[in-house]
Amino acid sequence: MKTIFVVDDSISNLVTARQALSGQYEVYTFSSADLMFEHLGHFVPDLILLDLLMPEINGFSAFRHLINDKRYRNIPVVIFTSKGDAATETLSYQVGAVDFIRKPFTEAVLLESMRRHIS
Repeated sequence: MKTIFVVDDSISNLVTARQALSGQYEVYTFSSADLMFEHLGHFVPDLILLDLLMPEINGFSAFRHLINDKRYRNIPVVIFTSKGDAATETLSYQVGAVDFIRKPFTEAVLLESMRRHIS
């Protein structure tokens, strides 16, 4: 079974994403990028679903850390955020995101994005 890390400081988004994805993927949820990085030391997921607006380490900073580390740079990252303006979406793709999902998200959109980007 493919593994997805979901990183968001909103517990309700973590619960919703877990419920949507659990039937088809092994899902690990983290309320901060720090917690995600702690677990990356133990195993590498097939995809990371990453919120941008988080305290301490925001999504773009976390993404830069991932792509600057050869162990993690090939993990597909899907950005999901409530900051859905065109500039943020463009920047997300420029830094290497494979997809951009606006919150609130639907289960169908989330599942389709995961299906497309997990080989």
